[in-house]
Amino acid sequence: MSEKIGMIGLGKMGLALARQMRIDGHELFGYDNDPERMKLFEGEGGTPVASSKILAEKCDITFSILLQPEHIEENTTGPNGIAQAGKEGLIHVEMSTMPPAFQIDLAEKLSSHGIELLDAPISGSHNKVDDRIITFMVGGKDNVFGRVRPIIEPLAKATTHTGDIGSGSAMKVVTNLYVNSVTALMAEMVVLGERAGLSHATMEECLGAGSVRGEMWEVMRPRFFNRDFAPRGAVEIFAKDMGIAIDLAKEHGLDLQVVPAARKMFQRAEAAGWAKDDASRVLEVYEGKDLG
Repeated sequence: MSEKIGMIGLGKMGLALARQMRIDGHELFGYDNDPERMKLFEGEGGTPVASSKILAEKCDITFSILLQPEHIEENTTGPNGIAQAGKEGLIHVEMSTMPPAFQIDLAEKLSSHGIELLDAPISGSHNKVDDRIITFMVGGKDNVFGRVRPIIEPLAKATTHTGDIGSGSAMKVVTNLYVNSVTALMAEMVVLGERAGLSHATMEECLGAGSVRGEMWEVMRPRFFNRDFAPRGAVEIFAKDMGIAIDLAKEHGLDLQVVPAARKMFQRAEAAGWAKDDASRVLEVYEGKDLG
């Protein structure tokens, strides 16, 4: 069944998701504070609107994928946010990577306006959206998840209902903890191998055949070997997400050791002006290139 869907945030991920939803026959409305992103959205057959409030007035289900918590608050409970549409029964699916406590608080605020929330972060980059091999981790009520599942399940290789609000975000934080830290570790591994005189061909053959082999190595290897830092998952996002993991661990009495050390390397990459580059650029921090 086709739906009228609103997408808040038309960056690479939001635009890619909207594109695939349109392919599935849904009618897409979109909002972004960047006029250029709105033009791209319109060029792909979506209908841009002037605010998130208007978006909610036109749709039964809205989605958002944004970088900062203040952006989410502005577009949900702010003066021109979805809550101001006065539309009881609206479902909002929040896909940004945020702390679980943030999503729980947002759910309570939206509930007072008759809006149901799902926290549904995504694992996978925008190119994986196009290939429909992302994964959704979804926290929220069973019946609300059941309403949204037919929309998101065709977009992913896995869609898991993780439990109550906040559980989707917790699962994403745990996932990113691994992905972010392993990216830094693999950069160390490659730089050390190069300095020890190992060729890329030798490393590719031996590491790809041994216990290192797997999706992370296959994705990151060509970026490291070719020094290809074109943005996919940005340095600044890795640094932000690792900060969320550190804070969540402290909330639960856990003092992380590996993640803070890896995060310092991404923060150095940020300080060098590489915040928007692919996270693989952390390799150049290990090479000392951030120091000039």
